[in-house]
Amino acid sequence: MEPRIDLITVLADDVSKMGEFYRDALGFRIDSESDHYYGLENKGVRFAICSREIMYQITEHKDYKERKSGQSFELAFPVDSADELDRVYAEIIAKGATPIKAPSDMPWSHRTAFFADPEGNIHELFAPKAR
Repeated sequence: MEPRIDLITVLADDVSKMGEFYRDALGFRIDSESDHYYGLENKGVRFAICSREIMYQITEHKDYKERKSGQSFELAFPVDSADELDRVYAEIIAKGATPIKAPSDMPWSHRTAFFADPEGNIHELFAPKAR
């Protein structure tokens, strides 16, 4: 096996709400859709949202039914510039993202901002820090 990731799937309780958020607030295009699954267009790694219930049925694994607490994963979205990051952050908050941490300069030469999707997963925007 070659060690590489081909698909990232976000498990969700409300697939429609999550799919609409990733489409409307973040700008992903939906390339496949059903009651329990949204495939999202993405360069490189495939990206999808799937219901926890379907994953439980497919795998018959009880842990998929258990509600997790705390941060389990983060998606990081690159933005071309610090100025664009500030604008994009304001736009996605206006479109329904939950603000977590406003844009700020970090010691590792990036400007970052954090927001949450409708199910509380915290994600990051990042750009090279203005010099």
